[in-house]
Amino acid sequence: MKRALLLLMAALPVAAQDVKIPPSLEKLAAKAAEVVDVTLDGQTLQIAGKFLSGKDPDEAKVKNLINGLKGIYVRSFEFDKEGEYSPSDVEALRSQARGPGWSRLVGVVSRKSGENAEIFIKLDGGKVGGLVIVSAEPKELTFVNIVGSIDMDQLSELGGHFGVPEIQVHSEKKPAAKD
Repeated sequence: MKRALLLLMAALPVAAQDVKIPPSLEKLAAKAAEVVDVTLDGQTLQIAGKFLSGKDPDEAKVKNLINGLKGIYVRSFEFDKEGEYSPSDVEALRSQARGPGWSRLVGVVSRKSGENAEIFIKLDGGKVGGLVIVSAEPKELTFVNIVGSIDMDQLSELGGHFGVPEIQVHSEKKPAAKD
């Protein structure tokens, strides 16, 4: 999951999108040893934003970022043993993000470790209209859906807030041209 979140940082601005969490995925909670369930709709995010200080620089960045969001949805299931979820559970997520307007931005497959991660974006009028991450490991399945207008350069600011793991973004700055 951490790799998928790092790859997320390479994407573009996000706006509203329409991928839903399939009922089959919700049923995995009964099988999982550990479950992360974050469901923050726009109204909840706006209320949460009121608790962030505009005076603290870090909190001000997060407050500014969530003003454009319509939702953050994370489902992560960690299992005690392999085989607790089926390929059809993963396909239920992927198939929605393969519909009209959607593009797979990143795909990582490791046959050695069994880890797979994909990032999908939905283009809408030349802008990104949605973002979905599906990360499948032998003992863990994670689905991340961020809805709303967001500058991906600012996305790392959500790390550590609202159940979103801390994300480190490394950007390379080009040296200034010499005159």
